[in-house]
Amino acid sequence: MASVLPFAAVLAGQHAAQVATLPYDVMNRSEAAAMAKGNPLSFLRVTRSEIDLPEDVNPYDSAVYAKAAETWQDFRKTTLQRDDLESYYVYSLVMNGRRQTGVVATPTVDDYDRDIIRKHERTRKEKEDDRTRHISTLRAQTGPVFLTYRDDAAIDAIVDRTMTGPPLFDFTASDGIRHSGWRVAASDTAAMRQAFAKVPVLYIADGHHRAASASRTYAALTAAGKPGRSDRFLTVIFPAGQVRILPYNRVVFDLHGLTPAAFKAELAKVAKVKPATSATPDRPGTVCMYLEKTWWTLEFAMDPAASPIDALDVSILQNRVLQPLLGIDDPRTCQRIDFVGGIRGVGELEQRVNNGEAAVAFSMYPTTVEQLMAIADAGQVMPPKSTWFEPKLRDGLFVHEI
Repeated sequence: MASVLPFAAVLAGQHAAQVATLPYDVMNRSEAAAMAKGNPLSFLRVTRSEIDLPEDVNPYDSAVYAKAAETWQDFRKTTLQRDDLESYYVYSLVMNGRRQTGVVATPTVDDYDRDIIRKHERTRKEKEDDRTRHISTLRAQTGPVFLTYRDDAAIDAIVDRTMTGPPLFDFTASDGIRHSGWRVAASDTAAMRQAFAKVPVLYIADGHHRAASASRTYAALTAAGKPGRSDRFLTVIFPAGQVRILPYNRVVFDLHGLTPAAFKAELAKVAKVKPATSATPDRPGTVCMYLEKTWWTLEFAMDPAASPIDALDVSILQNRVLQPLLGIDDPRTCQRIDFVGGIRGVGELEQRVNNGEAAVAFSMYPTTVEQLMAIADAGQVMPPKSTWFEPKLRDGLFVHEI
């Protein structure tokens, strides 16, 4: 059973609209600098502190972490405020009229290490190294891990009750997404903890590197005799019924020596190919393809005995088309393929083919939360670029000091 604990958060409060930023890893350095320009309170000055250093400074240089710690301490004294009591919090995001509401809390690193908090993604050492050093230097976890769980009525009731009170913050960001937060009443703290104690497992939806880095930080600080509160890590935990996964689409830059006609002929051997009535597939086992400025529907036969991974549409496309027909052996490393998050829509796919950058594009049906959970339950790893989560949680609204 999950151990999900309250904590004394450092809050952005009245400065939330100025402080809150997208996660550190969804933009490059120049994009981060542009986002923070003219806003001295942007939390990117903590999570991407290289933007306040000369451009020739390596983003993994020790000066970057020192700058992050300096800015964090300045924010801590002048802008942010630490709660007096250990509490749970509620965080709501509204995108295009659709609300997604989660509980901000700190599960234990031990639950992560014992796979009570389950994973579905491999992590990269250099990204782990970066966030481990960032957390250890600041003694703070500055961005939450996005967790999900199978819906629970008792947790829902506490969340609904909490949202009737005055918010800690409530603002609409420049991208139109509304962010609101509340503190769960002290009288509900015990009930919230007991409700989560009945949840058998939690699942990482997004933020595998943050979670892995929290585990590494705890191990290192424990070995040094200075664990503090690093035995837990910052998360927002959403019921699965509210989690929205968008597709992760594909573009391929060439047809691997085939003409468009020859490629379509080969496709006809592995799928039903017919003119599309829409640029987005309406069911699993179907992929929409943009080739020569025309949309086509590819219908694949489903294998009822397929493993959870092989049943994913991204796996079907990879195993039946991208690898055997287009020579994309490893999409993680191949330079002939690129991935386009579903938030950008099919217009970008069309543009990249129309301008000659890509030869063909594939519009995918989104992976479901149940598929994600099944793969995590099986201890397997999802194929690369299988999920795109929206809306993105903001950094800086809640921070966990360790």
